[in-house]
Amino acid sequence: MARVERSELIYDWEAHGPNHLPSPKSKVMLDDETLRDGLQCPSVVDPPLDTKIELIHLMNDLGIDTANIGLPGAGPNPREHILTLAHEMTSLSITPNVACRTVTSDIEPVVDMVHQLGAPIEVCAFIGSSPIRAYAEDWDLDRMENNVRDAVGFGSRNGLPIMFVTEDTVRSTPETLTRLFTAALEEGAQRLCLCDTVGSATPAEVRNLVRWTRKFLAAQGRSDIGIDWHGHRDRGLGLINTLAAISGGATRAHGAAMGIGERAGNTEMDLLLVNLKIAGWIDRDLTKLGDYVRAVAKAVGRDLRHEYPVFGADAFETGTGVHAAAVIKALRKGDAWLADRVYSGVPAGEFGMEQGISVGPMSGKSNVIFKLEKLGIDPSKERVEAVLGRAKNSDRLLSDAEVTAAALAAHPA
Repeated sequence: MARVERSELIYDWEAHGPNHLPSPKSKVMLDDETLRDGLQCPSVVDPPLDTKIELIHLMNDLGIDTANIGLPGAGPNPREHILTLAHEMTSLSITPNVACRTVTSDIEPVVDMVHQLGAPIEVCAFIGSSPIRAYAEDWDLDRMENNVRDAVGFGSRNGLPIMFVTEDTVRSTPETLTRLFTAALEEGAQRLCLCDTVGSATPAEVRNLVRWTRKFLAAQGRSDIGIDWHGHRDRGLGLINTLAAISGGATRAHGAAMGIGERAGNTEMDLLLVNLKIAGWIDRDLTKLGDYVRAVAKAVGRDLRHEYPVFGADAFETGTGVHAAAVIKALRKGDAWLADRVYSGVPAGEFGMEQGISVGPMSGKSNVIFKLEKLGIDPSKERVEAVLGRAKNSDRLLSDAEVTAAALAAHPA
């Protein structure tokens, strides 16, 4: 068969139609929320400090730009962890930020930390901004604006980089956002963070909000201000919403490993990296991404679901005869690129993973032959038939030990 160009093997409907996500016009920056928002997940444990340090190094290895390392206002123990982690980061490329309410008492400890470190810590100063939140809290807009001016102004006067965060931005009004954004910018904020705090948004809402924010900043003559996106996945839309935000002009996106976080969690940082790489929006070595996911899972006491995309145990495993046969034929051609894509939307090798062939009730002979060869067992006719017979009478995939036992029972080595 004549060799064909790889571009001819996979048709791209996004590239050949009117609907597509435009590529970002500037570098995509990433902020890792695993050690702050991620630890608000009700079912995880707060890992010890030495483990957090290890995770920071893994984030750094992945080229993640910033990491939120805690809430200084939560007490002396969190502040001790924050200071130690920030000190560790002074020798790394990744830089720290912390979450603070828009009250000066939350930001004062950060000023002290920076003086001790001799290095900056970005303050993410947040306030609820939606009408429903203001109504529940009995806030009026004058009070909200005064809080923003006091807190952001205090941080700026003390030399802290400030990102102003409007919680529940996606349910806020343009009038409220205009007032709060204007106050924050006048007081020295350098970034604005748009939040889907309760995971209620759709991609269309995200695109509209980011577009509105860009127009607002253009009208202020503030092209120097960065736009962050912070999304949750209560409706299961966290990842696609984050991609929509980046495509629309957000310059930094937030996420947490495995999507851990409050309620249904945050945008999955690992899957965000996977999709940015596949889209061609970033170009970096992500073969250690699985190490990051597994390390976080262990650190927070959270088992990784088998069907979790890319890094779950089942992500690249197939026991179905037709599917496995296609992968095996590609492998027999000696073409790793082909084998990684013929029955997978994600090229496993680019993320430190590999395609796997198992044997089960829906398998064919090709599965058995491939598995036996992988186990270093000669796939004689008797062995193949014995393993296949065992598999057809099973209600699940066979383990390697079971395949080996069936093969050697039929034809001892």
